[in-house]
Amino acid sequence: MLKQDKHPLWKADKPQNTQMSLFKTHIEKQLNIRLRDYAELHQWSIDHCDEFWQQVWIYCNVVNCQAPQKTMELGQQFFETTWFPGSKLNYAENLLQRRDHHIALVSYLENGNKRELSYAELYAQVSQLAQYFKSLGLSANDRVAGIMPNTAEAVIAMLATTSIGAIWSSCSPDFGVNAALDRFSQIEPTILIGTDGYLYGGKIIDCREKFTELSEKLNPQQSIIVPLLARQNLFEHQGLLESTNQHANWDEVLTQYSADEIDFAQLPFDHPLFILYSSGTTGKPKCIMHSAGGTLLQHRKEHVLHTDLTEDDVFFYFTTCGWMMWNWLVTGLATGSTLVLFDGNPLKETNTLLDLIDLEKISVFGTSAKYLDALQKNNATPKTSHSLASLRAILSTGSPLVSERFDYVYQQIKNNILLASISGGTDIVSCFILGNPILPVYRGQLQCAGLGMDIQIFDDEGQVLVSGQGLQGELVCCTPFPCCPIGFWNDPDNRKFMDAYFNRFVGVWAHGDFAERTSEGGYIIHGRSDTVLNPGGVRIGTAEIYRQVEKVNAVAESIVVGQQWDDDVRVVLFIALKDGEKLTDKLIADIRQTVRTNTTPRHMPAKILQVSAIPKTRSGKITEKLVSQLVNKRITKLTSDNTDALQNPEVLTEYMNRAELEV
Repeated sequence: MLKQDKHPLWKADKPQNTQMSLFKTHIEKQLNIRLRDYAELHQWSIDHCDEFWQQVWIYCNVVNCQAPQKTMELGQQFFETTWFPGSKLNYAENLLQRRDHHIALVSYLENGNKRELSYAELYAQVSQLAQYFKSLGLSANDRVAGIMPNTAEAVIAMLATTSIGAIWSSCSPDFGVNAALDRFSQIEPTILIGTDGYLYGGKIIDCREKFTELSEKLNPQQSIIVPLLARQNLFEHQGLLESTNQHANWDEVLTQYSADEIDFAQLPFDHPLFILYSSGTTGKPKCIMHSAGGTLLQHRKEHVLHTDLTEDDVFFYFTTCGWMMWNWLVTGLATGSTLVLFDGNPLKETNTLLDLIDLEKISVFGTSAKYLDALQKNNATPKTSHSLASLRAILSTGSPLVSERFDYVYQQIKNNILLASISGGTDIVSCFILGNPILPVYRGQLQCAGLGMDIQIFDDEGQVLVSGQGLQGELVCCTPFPCCPIGFWNDPDNRKFMDAYFNRFVGVWAHGDFAERTSEGGYIIHGRSDTVLNPGGVRIGTAEIYRQVEKVNAVAESIVVGQQWDDDVRVVLFIALKDGEKLTDKLIADIRQTVRTNTTPRHMPAKILQVSAIPKTRSGKITEKLVSQLVNKRITKLTSDNTDALQNPEVLTEYMNRAELEV
């Protein structure tokens, strides 16, 4: 158990003014009950989940053309529960309720190129593209795939797709042809949308040939190319920019149509909306289908109640179109707030995203734990270099946010903001555990389980672990929830789907996180349960080791895995060092001592090996499972199946067949 500071780092100044408090009051009045605090509200949301989700539907003003007959019908299996049977709605319509001149999207490229769209302009362009899609015969259940940067065009394409009832699926343009094919070939898109290029790290990345190759291999009915860089005259040679039989030019397509009223397809609550993908680092990625109603209702609950998002907010999350946080961010349009999009390297200049906060008056700033770690290691002091007057909340996800990063945020960024470490994932396109504007923030802890999410921590036998005793186990959800996926694409008997989430504990969703519940009611995520270390039979979450290694100044990044050795498991730590640093005996001793002093002797790495870089997925997550398979020789050959999903697959050779791992 890691000792936690029991004194809160932050408390709400006026919690009674938050939408969470107003929702609690709404529930009390509607149902004539008394709920003393969030704990009681959460328990009520679990015990009366049908009433709870009905009230979320009402409170968050879900636009629909046909009201539900009831809230839920339980099925034989957890995921067979039918939500809001009889209702009909459209996801895009809910995001496009606001149609005035308030700014909907502010889109930045890495070179500072800025574009703004009002809600009225956004609606008009969605209408134009939807009309073009319909002229091609696109209809409900068809797929539209985008290999797109995080720009306004990606949002417009998604909204046009879903306005018709077609299914949207996307990845970022840094995906290679094979990685994109691994995803899109499974869903056979009717329309493919891409970009002529993008900017990253000060470089112009030309995507025209790649897009042509991808289009030829997927053979969609139509492909559309966005002239993102051609508009700025960044290409020496144009080419592929005029509409041809092979590609349509985005700008030319939109000018063919006037901005008519959109005929939003009204479809059942569980109609498919998005197809997202598992990481694909150990085989072809799974195609996870999410429903329109489940995604919308869950995101509305998380934005309105847990993030306190309103139409007056400016909302930012650093993400790519290949990460579920993009989908989560874009649903923010349903609140009528302004979304800020950024495409490029957030750390090309340390101040890039910090400057955006002041320039656009961002109030809710979403990022990753790695970004905050990089700021600290760059000795950034935003509280003195920037105003940050508009900023009221920082959200962090992607990996556990360690206690020291909480200290950094409150000491060097801003001391009177809500810092919410949130956790969920692609599997549910949302969160299990997240922030709360009426609860205090404790060092190193995620604030609370989301309303309506029956979160427990199980031991290996499926028994609930007692909170506050440092006991770690599997994070599970015991009862159905609306954003449960409706299945995997091309998995007709749901066998792969069942194996992914329900084979660990019967009738219970096992999320794959190794976690504990604290005495304050918060949570600590200790890493993925499938990469938990087990030296001497003691289960150790990898995050416990990372938070100690990060204290060692010479270390830039690290990855830790367990190696089968001498009828046991030993801890192997790979480290990438900062420029100018060398792996000496003294540094090895310092790392081991830091880990041992602050944890236990079993946490201490048996092997510490230097590498040039840590392998990561294209959404920036380290690939513990793949490295573990390499170290334990369960993978002996690198193929496209285990490399195409990575942003730096070339470093994997440094983890294979190392002589140091044989002694």
